[in-house]
Amino acid sequence: MSHSDSFVPDDFKIPHKLENQHFRIRMLTIHDLVKDYDAVKTSIDHLQGVFGPTSDWPAADLTLEQDLIDLAWHQKEFQRRTSFAYSVVSLDEDQVIGCVYIYPTSKVGSQAIAIMWVRSSFVSGGMDDILFSTVKQWLDEKWPFEKISFPGREISWEDWEKLEKI
Repeated sequence: MSHSDSFVPDDFKIPHKLENQHFRIRMLTIHDLVKDYDAVKTSIDHLQGVFGPTSDWPAADLTLEQDLIDLAWHQKEFQRRTSFAYSVVSLDEDQVIGCVYIYPTSKVGSQAIAIMWVRSSFVSGGMDDILFSTVKQWLDEKWPFEKISFPGREISWEDWEKLEKI
């Protein structure tokens, strides 16, 4: 299979899993549907704007079927190496804690962006900060990007949108 539309080199071995004492980060698949849907539906207000101020995800009326379509889309893009979506799960796989997305970008000075979230019930325990620092280190050590951006975290969405495109 050719990966000519991939945004990582063809010979790059995609990391499929990262685990620490807090959680496991692994490829998001349709098999995560029920637990992913629960994480999203119980965190709708908290998740508003995670993909930027113009994003309407997640809609209050998100259906299980629509979530299935989203997960299948992410899974296919992962297989095609055009973007990478990971589920953040408890070590016993009992619960989806959040998600991590790695996307290509056409913004000057950046090769990729990373967006992540944790369900609202894990925020007060500091899990969002732990996830961010873990993912940032993982991307730096295991991924082939010179510069990865974190809009909504290290740069405001407003400033991100103002950046020039290649």
